[in-house]
Amino acid sequence: MVNEHINDNFNVILIGVIFDPAKRKILIGRQEGDPKLGKKFTWGFPGAYLKHGDDMENVLKKDIKAKTGYDIKSLGTIFSKVYPENKKFLAIYFLCETFKGKMKAGGFFKELAWVSPDELEKRFTTSFHPRLKEYIMNLKKTF
Repeated sequence: MVNEHINDNFNVILIGVIFDPAKRKILIGRQEGDPKLGKKFTWGFPGAYLKHGDDMENVLKKDIKAKTGYDIKSLGTIFSKVYPENKKFLAIYFLCETFKGKMKAGGFFKELAWVSPDELEKRFTTSFHPRLKEYIMNLKKTF
């Protein structure tokens, strides 16, 4: 039996909030050219699209390595949301730390930057959920 409610246009995005506890900064990238996100999206966290049957952690690690040059360790999920700007995207956020590698922009990322949590909202062109913002702001205090 075919499920009539399955939507082939729904995308799951795995997002890495890569935090450097020593510097108290988060890695973001300036993106160009991703046809799924459009031209309005500029700065954002690195991430990956999840396909049916993929292992989330492996996909996240592989894509972040390709986009940033860093090997990461996932510390677990911290947040999820459907974007109000485009309800076809479910984003699952993971807190991550780097443990090896050298910063190098790749994929659709044209530039990378380590920024303080206070700077994030000013750079993003998509909505920044208050609960995610609160979590990230608390990173400055807890690590």
